Formats: sequence, structure tokens, C-alpha cells
Amino acid sequence: MTTNIERLLEIMAQLRNPVGGCPWDVEQTFASIAPHTIEEAYEVVDAIERGNTALLIEELGDLLLQVVFHAQIAREDGLFAFADVVSAISEKLVRRHPHVFGDEVIADSDAQLRAWEGIKEAERSSQAAGGAEAARPSALDGIATALPALTRSHKLGARAARVGFDWPAAAPVLDKIAEEAKELRAEIAGGSGAERLTDEMGDLLFSCVNLARKLKIDPETALRHANAKFERRFRQVESLLAEVDRSPNQATPEELEALWARVKIGEREA
Repeated sequence: MTTNIERLLEIMAQLRNPVGGCPWDVEQTFASIAPHTIEEAYEVVDAIERGNTALLIEELGDLLLQVVFHAQIAREDGLFAFADVVSAISEKLVRRHPHVFGDEVIADSDAQLRAWEGIKEAERSSQAAGGAEAARPSALDGIATALPALTRSHKLGARAARVGFDWPAAAPVLDKIAEEAKELRAEIAGGSGAERLTDEMGDLLFSCVNLARKLKIDPETALRHANAKFERRFRQVESLLAEVDRSPNQATPEELEALWARVKIGEREA
């Protein structure tokens, strides 16, 4: 009897078949479908945040398809197969959980996180020794450059913190943010060009990400929530204007600010 995953693998193989397959699927490469892989991962997160179980099933299926798609391309090129992907992650999970599959004892989740990172560091050192990384190992090795900038900033700060390069608490990071904001303000006042402004804006954002890390807040999640809040409030402003047959571009900045404040008050009182 064919299992569900075997059926999915067979479907993907047929889609990639030059004879009778889907022309679009046949043309794809690792690089061409990589953006879709990223997009599907974000759609999984969106379904989770919406609390929509039916949608989550669908989006997880779409994400699984991306894994199967990559594996099929690799199999055709003689690189690896889906079974190798499954085997690799299975071995990694066992290796990184010696307290479950071995004799090691872990007291709590914090201790497990430290142990997990220790195992990952040992793996990175082993890879570096084998030539998979730069000749001189770094605490920052293995952080993918393709990650969203906020997520990568968070990981860079966390990795540096594990070797002692960190603020002692969250409060000093607020001072750093104020310092970076002051420097940005000075560049703006001085009429600096885009390169300098980009540099200072990046420093300010990086400091904000470090504050999120110290507060144990995921910056991507925080910004997604802020985006959703802004969208919700702005749509309410549009609705209030529509009640008097107006649109935002027909209102003054003062009127828009007053309506924004009204919406915020209404949310707090709700």
C-alpha cells in the first residue's frame, strides 16, 4: 500500500517528468524555487498567528511540497533523495537530544538550550576543520546570510552574547538606542547623503533588535504585530473619513492625526 508521503513523492516526480509533466515545474531549479520556499514558511507563520487550523494544514502542506520539490531536483541531479533528508534530520535530532536518547541529564529548558548550542558549536567546529567553513572558526559561523535582516541581527547578537559580548541588562541598550538616534539626527541635520543615513539607520535598527533580544522578544514577531496594528488603525481612519465621503488625501495632516488619536483611544476603551 502506498503511503501518503510516497504518493506525494510520486506526484512530484510526475510533475517534473519532461514527458507529460508540468512545463513550469520541469523548468525550476533550486535557486528559482528558493523564494517560494521562504514565502511558504511565512505563510505557515501567518496561519498560526490567525489561529486558523484548516489554513495551517494547507500551508504546512505547501511548505512540505517545497521540501519534496528540492529533493526531487536533487535526485534528478544525482545529489541526494528525500530519504537522505529524512535520515539527516533524524540523526541530527537524536544527536542534539542526548538527554532523551542517551544518558545525559538536563535540568530544564534553559539548560537544554545551552546544551543544544554547545552541540551546534561542536558541529560547526568539526565542519570548519573539514573545510566547510572559513579556516579560522568564528562564534558567528553558520548564521545564514539569507535570513530576514531582523532575524539575522537577533541571531548575531545572541551568538556574540554567548561569548560575553553583550550588555548586562536591557536598560543600557535603551541608552545605546538614544545614542544612535542622536547620531542619525545629526546626519539628517547635516544633510548627509543616502549612504551615511543608511549606515546610521542600520545602527539604530540593530540596537533596537538587541533590545528585543534582551527583553526576550522576537523582533520579527514584534514588527509583524506592529504592522498589523498600523494596518488596523489606518483602515479605521479611512472608514471614519468615508462616513463623511472623504479620503485620507482629502484630509489635512492635523485631521488625520486627530482621527488616529481617536482610533487609539477607541481601542483602549474597547
